[in-house]
Amino acid sequence: MKTIKFLIPALFSTLLFVSCSSDDDTPAPVNEEELITTLTVTLSDGGTPITLTYQDLDGDGPNNPEITVSGDLANNTVYNGSIVLLNESVSPAEDITEEVEEESDEHQFFYTIGNGLNATTAYTNFDTNGENLGTTFTLTTGDASAGTLTFTLRHEPTKPNTGLADAGGETDIETTFNVTIL
Repeated sequence: MKTIKFLIPALFSTLLFVSCSSDDDTPAPVNEEELITTLTVTLSDGGTPITLTYQDLDGDGPNNPEITVSGDLANNTVYNGSIVLLNESVSPAEDITEEVEEESDEHQFFYTIGNGLNATTAYTNFDTNGENLGTTFTLTTGDASAGTLTFTLRHEPTKPNTGLADAGGETDIETTFNVTIL
């Protein structure tokens, strides 16, 4: 009988200790990243638009992405730019641009001009807090030159920021186009 009196409190204490464990077995919610197979940049100055396209239908598969530029840019011209993101691995294609704009405070496009291209960019759309988003922008060309134009979409960047170098976050897509200003 003494053994039972001793075992009952010990058993109760063990159950209480186990049931009050501070382990949280609830998994953190996963925000699955969207698949972007196609990025299309359209630059328009009122004439025939110039289209820059990146398309990688097999994602991490063996095929290289297709990168095309439909023409040359005119010198000393202001272009209105817009970016469309698609997931073409599903039918019909999913417009990822809508999701990026709906979650505007969690995304930002960055434009990097390199290799001697004589141009500047400016944001024309913003997130819900008035910070840069960048699915629309202006591209202003200078004198004739050739170089690169890189578009980078960051997920959960630090906002405000002074550019890509201090933005943090994760890169959703980044692609570089070779462009010429005539």
